[in-house]
Formats: sequence, structure tokens, C-alpha cells
Amino acid sequence: MSISRKDLDPAFHGAGQKDGMEIWRIENFAPVLVPTSSHGKFFMGDSYVILKTTATKNGALRHDIHYWLGKDTSQDEAGTAAIKSVELDAVLGGRAVQYREVQGHETKKFLSYFRPCIMPLQGGVASGFKHTDVNANTNETRLYLCKGKHVVHITEVPFVRSSLNHDGIFILDTKSKIFQFNGSNSSIQQRGKALEVVQYIKDTYHDGKCEVAAIEDGKLMADADAGEFWGFFGGFAPLPRKVPSEGVKDVETSTKLLCVEKGQPATVDADLLTRDLLDTNKCYLLDCGIEVHVWIGKNTSLEDRKSASSAAEELIGGSDRPKCHLMRVVEGYETVMFRSKFDRWPETTGVAAPEAGRGKVAALLKRQGLNVEGLAKDDAVKEDPEPFIDCTGDLKVWHINGEEKELLSSTNQSKFYSGDCYIFQYAYAGDDKEERLIGTWFGKLSVEDDRAIAISLSKKMVEALKSQAVLARIHEGMEPIQFFLILQSFIVFKGGLSTGYKNFIAENNIPDETYSEDGLALLRVQGSGPDNMQAIQVEPVASSLNSSYSYILHSDAIIFTWIGNLTTLEDHELVERLLDQIKPNLQYKPLKEGSETEHFWSLIGGKADHPSQKITKEPESDPHLFYCNLSKDPSKVTEIFNFNQDDLLTEDVYILDCHSNIFVWVGKHVDSKIRSRALEIGEEFLERDFLIKKQSRETPIFIVTEGNEPPFFTRFFKWDSAKTQMHGNSYQRKLAVVKTGTVRAFDKPKPRVPSYGGGRVSVTDKSNRSRSMSISPDNARARGRSPAFTALAKNFENSSARNLSTPPPAVTKLYPKSALAESAKSVVPRSAAIAALTASFESTKGTVESKLSKGVRSIANHGSLESNSKEGVRTDDLTIKEDINEGEVEGEDEDDSGLPNHPYERLTTTSTDPVTDIDITKREAYLSSADFKEKFGMRKSAFYDLPKWKQNKLKMSVDLF
Repeated sequence: MSISRKDLDPAFHGAGQKDGMEIWRIENFAPVLVPTSSHGKFFMGDSYVILKTTATKNGALRHDIHYWLGKDTSQDEAGTAAIKSVELDAVLGGRAVQYREVQGHETKKFLSYFRPCIMPLQGGVASGFKHTDVNANTNETRLYLCKGKHVVHITEVPFVRSSLNHDGIFILDTKSKIFQFNGSNSSIQQRGKALEVVQYIKDTYHDGKCEVAAIEDGKLMADADAGEFWGFFGGFAPLPRKVPSEGVKDVETSTKLLCVEKGQPATVDADLLTRDLLDTNKCYLLDCGIEVHVWIGKNTSLEDRKSASSAAEELIGGSDRPKCHLMRVVEGYETVMFRSKFDRWPETTGVAAPEAGRGKVAALLKRQGLNVEGLAKDDAVKEDPEPFIDCTGDLKVWHINGEEKELLSSTNQSKFYSGDCYIFQYAYAGDDKEERLIGTWFGKLSVEDDRAIAISLSKKMVEALKSQAVLARIHEGMEPIQFFLILQSFIVFKGGLSTGYKNFIAENNIPDETYSEDGLALLRVQGSGPDNMQAIQVEPVASSLNSSYSYILHSDAIIFTWIGNLTTLEDHELVERLLDQIKPNLQYKPLKEGSETEHFWSLIGGKADHPSQKITKEPESDPHLFYCNLSKDPSKVTEIFNFNQDDLLTEDVYILDCHSNIFVWVGKHVDSKIRSRALEIGEEFLERDFLIKKQSRETPIFIVTEGNEPPFFTRFFKWDSAKTQMHGNSYQRKLAVVKTGTVRAFDKPKPRVPSYGGGRVSVTDKSNRSRSMSISPDNARARGRSPAFTALAKNFENSSARNLSTPPPAVTKLYPKSALAESAKSVVPRSAAIAALTASFESTKGTVESKLSKGVRSIANHGSLESNSKEGVRTDDLTIKEDINEGEVEGEDEDDSGLPNHPYERLTTTSTDPVTDIDITKREAYLSSADFKEKFGMRKSAFYDLPKWKQNKLKMSVDLF
């Protein structure tokens, strides 16, 4: 789209550059910025343009433009708002989604910005109303009608008895008291939502100092509040039954596509709606009756876009049309709602916005003399993902065999087979009770009968705990980070051991490829450390190799390790550890990519090309919350925008979709039959693919019940656990809050006494499970190692190596970053590798000593960690002392990064005098502690504990990103 700067309104310059909301009111046919303090106040006689900018997890900015039309606004002002929203979109690069909002018929997305509601004010620019006294309503008695379950439409209705009915919820606002009248046909959820409006009126118009009363439809004068309420209407009288309205026209449900040329729409004749009908040089209207979509080709001019908007306004402005929503989308950035209207739509069209602008930004910064290394292409940063689960709990694993589950020993509970199914139970310490995670793991080649038995048995285990556990369903290859970290080491072999698998391959004449310790096997090694490492058996052929991984190849007593050219020293250390589990007591022959022997190639069928791209899993995207309407068949879901904890109503079921996994949340007051179907509801959600993003049906599913939400679920909310412990339905809970002004928890559950045992240590004993099973100092391969390495190995095996008084919010690296990264990446014999590793520990000795307690420092100065560990000294201080020191220096200056401090004004992206000799990806690191806390409201250590996407979002808000 070709845009001239003279075509753009100066009021929009600089708009949409950071997360947040900007609002303009149309005054004399020009947009005027509304101050933040007046956001949410809309005059009925005015038109507005609203821009909502959202920072996504990948750092990109997404824009939604709404133009709101008051019921008394003039046609000219409404037309100006529509045209100005097109201009604003042009300022933002022509990618924003645009919505037309009419007073009383706003979209749910728009209403979600102004919770709990918007209450339009009388007047407007034309009548001289520029400001309003928020207390102006306190001397008048007003009657409002509330509609909505998740967002509320508020309409002021005449203060007469005939306005009341059995279906609606009404709020009577008087000088000294607010009444909520609940129609007998209204739902509990609607009543609870209306109470949020009551609270808003109480706080806004009465300074929080008036009484609140709830009136139930049908209650007579015996109730004092009811008698007072009916007194405002001249006394009680029964409300008439609902009379069917006459003359209601049926809404046109057929979908028509119209092409707009020279401002005139013409119908496009087609038997099926497909993406191919849309020309990138034109604009189109998709008329769906209750909603109209404007599609803008990316090669259209600004004038064409304006004329298409005008044509859409004329289409929906006819007197014979009911009120409908109007939305505008741009080619390549179509919404799910728009794409769902077509019979066929390709998976991808257009270029992603963040990638399109990355090269331009890099070129601009380079011209300014700044270092742009890493900006031109999106280099992945290797980070340990946050597990949001305590990884020091107790684990049990069962193997499904026939109708039964067989408990695996602690040495075998990390070894799975692709042809089998497993159940795992993980118990760990929560905030005030013991938490449990019970899940099933399905191998890729497992049979349906075994899967059904695993699901049935796992559900019974959850029921036995009175549903006070999270239930997970996990498929091989789609495991979430929590699964890897509670197992710590995870090995997947080919084949299976269950009778179900063996019967299946026998009946279908399939060769049995079950792993054999003496046979030929190739295993890919992956992970991020000794507490998150995996070995996956793959086909023993050259094409299975990948330069980004290390591999273990064994045949009888011959063992090779193959090191890809793109691997790191940490990857090599994982090979060492996994070898101790897979092939202990045997020597191996190290090979580096490009220096393989003929014997190696002969074992895997000869040399061949292999890839170099890492195998990536589905990334976690911005979460979406859906309400499940289970009263309809088939069940329907509705997205809840800008959600918070209060949207989770105890009578309902919700799905939180993060793309990489989904959560099904079940309220306490959900019917038991629906509760038992929670897993099926999640599977149906994946099958229907509501967001049209080709989500795998094997995506992990977590079933979460109200009151037992784990941290890896609550992290998506601003969570208050007291709310989940309240009695009553959602209406009763909110009524108690409105009347008392506080959230009060009831019957706080006592910590459950763990009933597990055998093989692992109870978390209530404050001792820790084994951090790694990969190294045993007693086996032959440990002999000859240095004392430091042996002591470290013992530390990983130490069953009390974790101080549970400091619960880990994230997984802590249990070994230091290897100093071998500075050396050549060539593979060395194992004895030499151990010597080098020992040297790396010695080279970092000074750093470690600064973090040790006095007693351990004294031992470290004597050099022998092994001998002193026998005297009772905890060698795990090497790994967790940093957490202890963090508490000791609370409140002290934390500018220990070695970076110079610069004034905030010179570090911002908009600075007129920027500092040039800094890493522009870490501007915040150059702030002093005082400036950092002032801008971010937290210490640097707390900031860097946040997920990367949250860090970026905060940095954007203060112009440091």
C-alpha cells in the first residue's frame, strides 16, 4: 500500500509503539487524544477511535482498532471515526484488525477492555459535555438492565415497573442503597457477573459507602429488602409472563461475498467460498447477516480502503437490517472468525510481521553505528524453560500390562518403550498442602486397549484422592517440560514389553524390534542438563543422525559416541551420564562428525546425508481461555478475551489453550457426569481446532480441578488462592465480597499425609529424591576419576542433596558451566575428558568459594571435597548456596554484573542522546539498582526470574525494548 504522509492525521503519529491502550474522541471531524484518566468514559453523543496494543510472547506488537459510536452521535462523526480508523491502521503498517462498535451492541472483545462494564454518559462534544462529575448520578434513582455471563452489556431503562421481567437482571441505584433484582429465569453466572457492576457503581458513584441488597424474583413483602425495593415501584405486584414480540425479522443467515470497485459493491458468484476468490489488488465485503467483514488486499491504496469502509457502513446502515458487527481484516492477517467462514483456506498466507521488519530494523541500527549482530536473523537463545513445579518430590511409575499396572523399580522408572503405556504419580510440596500430578504416557506404537486401560486406572487414582490431583495425558514426542523434569533422565526404547503390544505385532506379522542390550541400537541424546536429559532410540541408519545432537551407538560390547558439529560441551556431558545408565562398566569409542570410522558406518548401513536442524517442539504461545457450553450438543466454546481468575466460574468448565499444551479447568459445582468427561472434552477441543492452527491431537492435556490448581496453571493469571476456597456458587461468593468488601477463605484444607512409600523418600521428611541416576561412583567407569569429580557424582546421588526450606521456583543447574567451551570441540578419550572437566572445576574455584559458607570454604581451601564430604559437609552447597546468599544480601546493592551504569534517559529506544557502547538487547542491565526498581517496581533478580516474554513486555512499557 502506497501511503503519503499528508494523508495521515498528525494525532496518530507515534501511536501503537508500546503495550497498552490509546483513545481518541472525534471533535470537529478530527481525532483528539483522550487522557488516560478518562479511559472508559464514553459520551452517548460522541464517536471514538480506540487502539489496543498487545505485546506477544515473541516480542511482536499486535494491534486491534475499534471505533465506538454513541447512540446519539451524528452520522458525520460516525463516518469520520470509520475513516480515521483506516488512517490509524495505515500508520501501524496496515496489519491491524478493525471493529465497529455500536453503543449497546459492542463486541465481547471490546467490553473486555473496560471491566466490569462501560456506562455511557449523557451528552457529547456538540452539547458542550467535555467532562462529567462521576458523582452526578448519586442524587437520582436509575434502573439498569444487565446482560451477559462473561462480559456485561449495561442499558439504562425507564424507572418503571414495566421495565422489569423474569429473564433479566436489573440494578436499581438509589441515593443510599443499591438493589440487584434477579429475574427467576436468569442464571447463577449472570447474577454473579451483575454483582461486579453493583460493586463498580458502589465504588464509582457512592465512594464505596452505600448498602447493597439482593432481591430474588418472587419474594414477597416478608423480606425487608424486597419490601423496600418494591416500595420504589409503588408496592409489590406480580410481573407478567413474557409476551412473544411481534414483527421480529429473521436474520439473513446465508453468506455473500461482494467485491468493492470504485466504492460500489458487486456480488461474486461462486458455489464455494475459497481463498482463491480474493484478489490482493481489491477489497471485499463478506456479508454474514449478523456480522460483516471487510477484507483488504495488501496491494490496495489508502483511498480504496477508505471507500471499502464507506461501502460497508452503507450496507449495514439500511433500515431493514438489524444491528450487526463490522470487522476489517488485512490480507495475511485474517482472524480466525473470518477464515472460518470459508470452505477452504490454506494453512499460511503472507509474511509474519516480526520477521518482515527485522532486517529493516537491523539496517537502520547499523547505519547509526550500533552493533546489530544477532538482529538480522532470529538466533535462538538456549535457555532452560521454567517448569513451575517443585522437582524434589516423590515419583512412582507403573507399566501397563494386560488389565493391571505394574510398579517399576526406581532404577527402571525412567526407561520407557514406544510400544507400551505408563502411569506416573508425582507428589511434591505445595504452598500449604501436598500436590499430586497423575498422568498417562502413551508410546507411539502402543495399542488402543492399553491406552484405554491406562486412562481408566489413572482416573480411578484421581477419584481415590477425591479429585485433589491434576490428571495429565501425554503422548510420546509431545512431552511437556514438567514431565522431563520430574523424571530427570528419560530413555525411550523401541518395541514393547506388554502383552497387548506383543499380541498386536504377532497378529499382524510385524517384526519385533524391541530393544536388546546386546543388539544394535542408535540413541539420540538431548536435554539441557543432568536434571533434564533424554535418550531416544531411533532407526540405526545414517539419515537418523543430526549435527545438532550427540548419539550413542552400540552393538554387543562395541560402543560408539557420535558428536555432532553443532553440539556444546553441555551436550557432551549428557552423553557421559546417559552411558552410565544404558551401558555401564564398558568403554566407548568417541567419534566426531566428519571423522567416523568404516566400522561405524558399516553398523548403520553406510554413509549418507543427514540433517543439521534441531528438532523443535511446538512453542508456548499467548494463552487463550475458552468457556465450554456443555448444555448444547455438540458442545460449543466461546473465547474469553483479556481473561482473569474471576472468569473461572465454579459452575462451569474452561479450556486454557497455550498451543504447546492445554488445561481443562473444572469448577467445584460442575455436575459429576460432566466432571468425569473432562479428558474427553479436552480431546474434542483439539479435534475441532477452534483456533484453526492445525494443533496436534496429541498435544498434552492437563485436567485441573478448582482448588487444586498447580503453579504451572496459575502462572497465567494473577492468582488469589483464597478465592478457590470460598463456599457457595459464583453468585453467593461475589455477594459475600460485595457486602463485606473482602475475600475470605473457608475451611482451609490441612496438608495431606503422603501415603506413598517404597523406592522414594517422602517429601514430608524434608529429604530429596535422587537428582540423577546417571553416575554411580561404584561402577568401573567411575574409577580413576579425580576426587572433585567423584564428590560431585556422589552429590547427584545424595538423597538429601536439596534444602527444601528453599523451594525452587525453577530448575537449578546442578553443574557449573563448563570452561571447556573455550577449547576445541574435538572429542577426546574419556580419561582426558574427565581430567579436563576436573581442571574446569579448579579454574572456577575462586568463584565457587565466594558463595560457600565459612565451613565449606575452609574445606575447599584444603582441596579435597571427597574426604571432607565423609565428615558430613554438604557438597550440594556448590549448587544451591547461591539461593541462600540471595537471601543474605536482601536490600543491598545488586549491581554486580560488571556493566557500567547509565542514566535511564540515555538508554531508552527514543533517546535523543543514546549510549552507543552497550548491548542494545539488554538495555535494562545498565540501569542502577535504584533506577531499575523505580522503573520496573522490582529488583533485578526478580525481573530475571520472569519468563522472557514477560521481561520483554515490561521492557516495552518503559521504552527499553
